Amino acid sequence: MSEFVPMNSWGADASPFHAGELHAQQRAGVRDVAESIGRRGIRRFMPEQHREFFAAQPFVVIGGVDASGQPWATLRAGAPGFVSSPDARTLRIEGGALAGDPLAAGWRVGAQLGALGIEPRTRRRNRANGVVRSVDGGTLQVEVLQSFGNCPKYIQSRTPYFAERNASATRAQPDIAAHLSGADRELLASADTFFIASANLSEEAGLGKGVDVSHRGGAPGFVRVDDANTLTTPDYGGNRLFNTIGNLVHDPRAGLLFIDFATGDLLYLAVQAEIIWDGDELAAFAGAQRLVRFHVTEVRRSRGAVPFRWSEVELAPQFLPKIRESA
Repeated sequence: MSEFVPMNSWGADASPFHAGELHAQQRAGVRDVAESIGRRGIRRFMPEQHREFFAAQPFVVIGGVDASGQPWATLRAGAPGFVSSPDARTLRIEGGALAGDPLAAGWRVGAQLGALGIEPRTRRRNRANGVVRSVDGGTLQVEVLQSFGNCPKYIQSRTPYFAERNASATRAQPDIAAHLSGADRELLASADTFFIASANLSEEAGLGKGVDVSHRGGAPGFVRVDDANTLTTPDYGGNRLFNTIGNLVHDPRAGLLFIDFATGDLLYLAVQAEIIWDGDELAAFAGAQRLVRFHVTEVRRSRGAVPFRWSEVELAPQFLPKIRESA
């Protein structure tokens, strides 16, 4: 491997990647370019524009693990400013937990947390991963260990507007099941967006240790519902860092989050992931470089939990030709 110039506080012998990510990068044939991109794009601090971006959003997607080590992707929402950055190494999330959040009561000092700030209207997104340093009620203060932006690809444009909710929706307990219901399967089959949390919490991961939460987008129907406990999704070409896939190589457990933009429901799935690297099955998903099959172990639906109504969706440019071809 060629020698890399240390950048963004990474030492000459340090890497932002753990063994699972390195394996995935090598298998995809992008190992050298990923190391170069990672050293330049992944910072050990938050640049000013990222700090301002998080503070301007009315919601943030966060990832964490429960007491059993199961990752979950969750959503917190509030008036812009409920997420702030007091300094370049700190992210503060002040409240905003929604009814049925599987991680709401489980945060502890020392817990790993992944945060995704995303503005669907402009298709901007930035990520910050780190360690919880204080918990004060519903307020989390996080030391940022990795901060990086992502490109706008695959993000559907829609705008959230705060809306009044029935008081019962703010207190309702989630429906919990071991299988997807008919309504769950219908939501998944029409979805154009979901979020995935994954983790590598081993000490051997070094500076790559942590929880990550990422966005996945596709044309409606890109999530194939195989049965009441199985989903298959395409993995499109991305930033070539393989943060999610690399975590799944290490630990196949993941947490998926789907938003019902019509009703405000949140659908949380605990899954075991199986990566399909190649083969004839990829042909069923146009543009897929890999597939990920998710075996569902737990389903949680929080009804009416999201305090937003949403504008009509404008699909990402990458999916418009597919819609026209199928019309």
